Amino acid sequence: MGRTVPTYRTVLENLIEEWQEFRRALRKEDKEAFDRLMEKARMHASAASYDARTDPVDSLIISILLEQEKELGELRKKIAELEQAR
Repeated sequence: MGRTVPTYRTVLENLIEEWQEFRRALRKEDKEAFDRLMEKARMHASAASYDARTDPVDSLIISILLEQEKELGELRKKIAELEQAR
């Protein structure tokens, strides 16, 4: 029995593929940053699958923002630890 609605993971990979022309135009270091952003989006594909938004780009963006917020929190914690060690 086939699916009539593509999974979020399939939609996400299609979105990432649509951005490949943009990626190709980037400098090497920017391509690496772009790839890291897309990996962040993939990290929350399971959660995004439960989301009923009509535009999957919203889930892609919030997934990236969530991972960046976590990274910022870790950096803030490390900075605080370094400042206390002085």
